[in-house]
Amino acid sequence: MADLLPVSRLLPAIAALAMLSACSIVPDTGATDPDRFVQETSPVFYRPEGIDPQKVKRLPVQPVPQSRDLFRTQFHQTYGLPTFNPVHQAMYAQASEDDFTLPAIPYKRIDPQFLRQEVDYRTNERPGTIVVDTRSHYLYFIEPGGRAMRYGVGLGAAGYAWHGRGMIQWKAKWPRWTPPAEMVAREPQIRPISAERGGMNPGPTNPLGARALYIFKDGKDTLYRVHGTPDWQSIGKAASSGCVRMLNQDVIDLYNRVPDKAEIVVL
Repeated sequence: MADLLPVSRLLPAIAALAMLSACSIVPDTGATDPDRFVQETSPVFYRPEGIDPQKVKRLPVQPVPQSRDLFRTQFHQTYGLPTFNPVHQAMYAQASEDDFTLPAIPYKRIDPQFLRQEVDYRTNERPGTIVVDTRSHYLYFIEPGGRAMRYGVGLGAAGYAWHGRGMIQWKAKWPRWTPPAEMVAREPQIRPISAERGGMNPGPTNPLGARALYIFKDGKDTLYRVHGTPDWQSIGKAASSGCVRMLNQDVIDLYNRVPDKAEIVVL
């Protein structure tokens, strides 16, 4: 039987056939069974001892806000950025000096137009001049190149305001408030701190705030001041007895910019 395979070649063929017969070539249809799929992929939840998941209170459903504070561009489009401004936060943050601490100003509650900012401002006044626009409640510190630093201010009520051109005769850091006799006559409750009794000690609660710039005209004290105030809510309003009020952080900034004998124009 010459056509028969040799034994050495026959044995591997028999072994391969046996292995093939052991493997099923029928597909596993159970792998597509939905119930089996659910069992194999069901999640395993962590259940700590002593806690009944059915008794855990769910968080209250928070209403979805219907509007957001967004930056608005000159084209009346909005970007998805909140009105939080890190520059203003730094400008109006809490500040400490000379054993006094000025509290942070809640600038978000102030109309943004009254916050400190550099603007274009064309004027014939020379750089270093202060211009107070009483109609708009702005104070401008004139800079070169048609620019100005603009601050929001509070102004004197009708009948107690001053207008004209004068000079900042001198500047005071943490000034003492000495109400004149005319003011004491209008407000008798401040008599204990009148000028004749020495005035009110400096500090964050002092009505003149952290800085004061004294306005003189023709060499005489007008009794009007540009000064800080702890009453940040008065900015943009007519509420003082005639002086020009500024946020304390703003008046410190202005104080550092104003040169000696600077001119001031109150329109």
